[in-house]
Amino acid sequence: MKLIIAIVNNEDAAVVAAALTKADFKVTKLATTGGFLMMGNTTFLIGTDDDRVEHAKDVIRKHSQTRVHPKPVPSFGGSPAEAETVAVGGATVMVLNIENMEKY
Repeated sequence: MKLIIAIVNNEDAAVVAAALTKADFKVTKLATTGGFLMMGNTTFLIGTDDDRVEHAKDVIRKHSQTRVHPKPVPSFGGSPAEAETVAVGGATVMVLNIENMEKY
């Protein structure tokens, strides 16, 4: 058994959840906030058999997009700082071994 933890941009979360559910994965969604841009994310917890991990990762990869957003830049001395951009989105996926999963 594996536990997949997938952190996805909020803009992709509904599509990713629907695709995972359609592919017969059981998904738990958590509302999370990233520490770098302080923007909303959705973290998915997916318990699955070892042989289905790659399929789940493919579904997540297919439905997660990278976007460009302004990077928060502090202004000093009253003059606005020049805006920078940073790529966000896509997905961060971690796969952990689990000993046991029970549903009641």
